[in-house]
This record gives sequence, structure tokens and C-alpha cells, in this order.
Amino acid sequence: MAKRVLVVEDNELNLKLFCDLLRAHGHEVLPLRDGRDVVVQALEFRPDLVITDIHLPHVSGLDLIVSLKRDPRLAAVPVMAVTAYAGKGDEDRLRAAGAQAYVSKPISVLRFIEQVNALL
Repeated sequence: MAKRVLVVEDNELNLKLFCDLLRAHGHEVLPLRDGRDVVVQALEFRPDLVITDIHLPHVSGLDLIVSLKRDPRLAAVPVMAVTAYAGKGDEDRLRAAGAQAYVSKPISVLRFIEQVNALL
């Protein structure tokens, strides 16, 4: 059975890569380029997993994770954070906010899919 994955990524190439990989593995995907409406979109789409970039326009991925985890209807949905700008302590902050996995860019396709499969 296909799982539903919501992907929040402002970079077109990364968004296409993530969505293509997920679709190739049989998942249904909702791509979003902007995290401002993520809670509303997630409530409508009912994802099994959320994958989000951390550096987004208008709202940070960290704030996005916190918003998802605050909503009791979405709190149980696992979140995978993806970022190219991994600073010291970033992974700890993301996990403290509620992310269950963390992948740095440029992604390893194998690691990306392994993390997705582990969360689903």
C-alpha cells in the first residue's frame, strides 16, 4: 500500500529529486515549496511522513516541525529534516523540536530512502 509523503522544499531541483525518488518507491507525494500553509495542507493530505527542508522562505523548518507537533491531529506523523547548512547542534535542536530523522544535503539517495523506509 502506498504511503503518503508531504515534502516541503523551496529548491526546485531538490523538490523534484525527493518527489521522484518517493514516487519511484511507490509513495504518493504532495510537494510544497512554502511552509506557511503546511499544517492546513497536512490536515487535508493526511501524510504518513513529512520531509522538510530547514532553510525555507517565510518560515523556518524548525518552526514548521514545532507547528506540526503541536497539532494533536499531526503530532504522531514522523518528520524527517533535510538541510544543506548543518551547524553544530542543529541535529539536536531538530530532534528536540520533534524530528525523528535528519539527513544532510547533498543527500545520499540510499541514505534518504533508508531513512524514509525506517520512518514509514
